[in-house]
Amino acid sequence: MANTQRLVLLIAILASFVAFLDGSVVNVALPKITSQLGGGLAVQQWIVDGYTLTLGAFILLAGSLSDTFGQKRILTYGLIGFGITSLLCAYSPNSNILIFSRLLQGGAAALLVPSSLALIISTFKGEEQAKAIGRWTAWTGVAFVIGPLFGGFLIDALSWRWIFAINLIPILLTLQLLHGLPYPEEKRGRARLDLLGGILCVTGLGLPVYALIEQPKYGASSPVFLLPLVLGLAILFFFLRTEKRKSNAILPLSIFRVRNFKIGNLATASIYAGLAIATFLLAIYLQQIAGYSALDAGLALLPVTIVMFGLSPIFGSLSGKYGPRFFMTAGPLTAAAGFLLMLSFSSHAAYFSHLLPGILLFALGLSCTVSPLTSAVLSDVEPGHAGIASAVNNAISRIAGLVAIACIGLITGKSLTTNGFHRTLIATALLMAVGGIISALGIRNRKDKSRHDSSLKVKAPA
Repeated sequence: MANTQRLVLLIAILASFVAFLDGSVVNVALPKITSQLGGGLAVQQWIVDGYTLTLGAFILLAGSLSDTFGQKRILTYGLIGFGITSLLCAYSPNSNILIFSRLLQGGAAALLVPSSLALIISTFKGEEQAKAIGRWTAWTGVAFVIGPLFGGFLIDALSWRWIFAINLIPILLTLQLLHGLPYPEEKRGRARLDLLGGILCVTGLGLPVYALIEQPKYGASSPVFLLPLVLGLAILFFFLRTEKRKSNAILPLSIFRVRNFKIGNLATASIYAGLAIATFLLAIYLQQIAGYSALDAGLALLPVTIVMFGLSPIFGSLSGKYGPRFFMTAGPLTAAAGFLLMLSFSSHAAYFSHLLPGILLFALGLSCTVSPLTSAVLSDVEPGHAGIASAVNNAISRIAGLVAIACIGLITGKSLTTNGFHRTLIATALLMAVGGIISALGIRNRKDKSRHDSSLKVKAPA
């Protein structure tokens, strides 16, 4: 691996790390935040979903910007914006301002993920690209699951506000490395921003999310639930119709003609919906019901970090050599079995005998899944569309998590109990299993794809 490639990989990992970290680190802080700023489960859902909403909606526009202006430029803007909004979150005096700051922070994070992954796609080729994506996935996966541990330490030792303020350290380091990156890039054309598409996407997602979060409070027959739900779905339908006709669409629907991209994103939606539910509720249940401290709740998920860090690069390399289909099938099914194994855990059960075995099985399945999934989704996409392809995949994963968390109240009710927690574990296992089945039926390895393409060729008559 050349020095420039190592630098690109380091920058991509650091830039994505902070975005993924802030998507999960807040989970373990929710009880302390609401005890200080006020609010119940709905406020906790909004603190998480506010970030995911703007990240999932604006990441599409960010992907287009990355392809138009270059990854390095957009990455720089995203890092600066993320630093500023992180400070706004850290100094929020009440829950409403914190939710608003999280909305802004998610918008800044949207600039980081597609640009960093597009850097890798543009710099690495072939099997080296699969290995690089494997390393990127390992570290960003670690960020996703190390968040509760890291956040728990800061919360118990200092304050929940430090989980946001600490972001300045990796941001400043990444900006310094990015400044020294000898990466030639040119502006590829005059950008015509699809601002209407961005507004429709945010509104179409935001209204149903509001309805789903507030449904347990007002009821399924209330206009407060029905009106925003129906209006939001109508806006999303209009958004998709208008995007189909635009030359500068933030969601170019033609990209879904690539089979592995299309099938991989279907699997992504199911898998990440389950992952979001599990990580959100597990951190809350361990503290509010099982009586764990914030640090102990983070330590409970530490095995996931260790397993992913060790195995994700290995599975990434194996996927590049043998194809992603087996791993994208076996991984989610293994993770599903892990969640079902956690059903023996309750507030008085022992961690090592009732929770840890399921966590280890879940960690093995997640490690087997994430890197092959990312590689399968992006490997057949043209390099010129690397930014928007990465953005679409990340948007789908965030939106799936966004909707899943918004629906938690439908599964648990107004307050979290052990029975409600067990129902969410079953729902998570089902979503994981569906993702594995979709991959088994739809994903093609490169040899399969070549064989299929050759079978379509008509032999010329002699």
